[in-house]
Amino acid sequence: MIEQDGTGGPLLDRHVAFVHALREAGLPVSLAEGLDAAKALTVIDLAERETLREAYAATLVKRLQHRPGFDALFDLWFPPVISDGYGTARPAPGGGPAERPPPLEPSEASAPPDPSELAELRERLADLLMGDPDDPAFRAFARSMVERFGKVRAAGNRQSWFSYPVLRALSPQTLIARMLDRLLAEQGRAERGGLPEKLARHQISRNIRKFEEAVASDVRRRIAEESGTEKIAKATVAPPIDRVDFLRMTKDELARLRREVYPLARRLATRLTVKQKRGHRGRLDFRRTVRASLSTGGVPLTTHLRPRRPHKPELVILCDASDSVAAFSHFTLLLTFALREQFTKVRAFAFVDIVDEITTLFHPGADVLDAVLRLTKEADITRFGRTNYGHVFTSFAERYGDAIGPRTSLLILGDARSNYQPPALETLGRLAGEARHAYWLNPEPRPQWDTGDSVATSYAGIVPMHECRNVTQLAAFIEDLA
Repeated sequence: MIEQDGTGGPLLDRHVAFVHALREAGLPVSLAEGLDAAKALTVIDLAERETLREAYAATLVKRLQHRPGFDALFDLWFPPVISDGYGTARPAPGGGPAERPPPLEPSEASAPPDPSELAELRERLADLLMGDPDDPAFRAFARSMVERFGKVRAAGNRQSWFSYPVLRALSPQTLIARMLDRLLAEQGRAERGGLPEKLARHQISRNIRKFEEAVASDVRRRIAEESGTEKIAKATVAPPIDRVDFLRMTKDELARLRREVYPLARRLATRLTVKQKRGHRGRLDFRRTVRASLSTGGVPLTTHLRPRRPHKPELVILCDASDSVAAFSHFTLLLTFALREQFTKVRAFAFVDIVDEITTLFHPGADVLDAVLRLTKEADITRFGRTNYGHVFTSFAERYGDAIGPRTSLLILGDARSNYQPPALETLGRLAGEARHAYWLNPEPRPQWDTGDSVATSYAGIVPMHECRNVTQLAAFIEDLA
């Protein structure tokens, strides 16, 4: 039985809620892993908060990019201190003997700081930033500064906690020059510049980020105590990159996504190759079959097949590059860039209301961001700027029909919204019939299909259509191909 925590509730309930919060945030935590974590709690010292954190991380976190979200949720469910309802704080279960100065009264906390007091606080912050950010005094100071500056009267005469007034009051970034001089003086260097300054600046910047994270963590803790841990947890952790919708991705998220694309491209190529190999067993080797039948009186009991020549499949990609799916088209171009190395031949086409081949933009050695920029400037893919799938399929059949053959896999990427224009279903059916495989990936949620100008179901009756809003769904589609 897991011990009771200091709030009077069973730690087991807190464990279950924490694991559930991780799953809600998109971290893949299985039932078996949750049980492993619960068993780990029985063999560690629960009073050592960092030991508790690492025990959970070792049993529940599988990918490095999931660690920041895990740490943020851990700080909510297992805070270093908790308030007792009177504004004071005491160590939380597993939080260790953390201390904090007595809080200020709300009227005093909202008063502007005295210049001499502020100078003293900034000097104390500079001393801490030059030391070890893992020192308990470092986080204790951050908590005291949130208590001093973090409570702000919001709209409706309601008070809440914020990080911005704390960082604005202390302005840690403006302390960098002073700390650099002190660090270099301690090293016996009178002049700035060179490697020593770069190392010192890196250390100071890292510690400032640690302080900002400590302030943000304590702000979240206080809001969670007032509004509920479950509520703040949903807004605290951004979903992992593999669960972010393509249609809502930012430029930074697209850059991070580049690392996810190449493994998926290799898996997609492998799945399509396997499906081709299963298509037929190979041609009969007549000579070997007859020779083997001599041992059975001329009866060919065993047939021999000619070994099939291994080859990569061919791929044709039709990519919607309209503004409504701009982020998705950027991802699909990343995928196209990665796929060109996995297939014996890849031909890529982009379209809005007309279609143009963009294969040459993805030549070996090209940068994918340059390819995207060239696509917007050089590709002939728009006349009126309104997506017209029917006209695109007709134009593709007329201009590039020979691109599709019995060894070709056709992959269509788009939202199937054709601005109420004729969908050219017969033309799409003919193209899909000439290809060995045909698939359609749609970045819109399935409930939005067939709403407005969408003709998703009509196209799905010809080409199997799959909802593909994020990397997780793309990986699931690739697994289904097997």
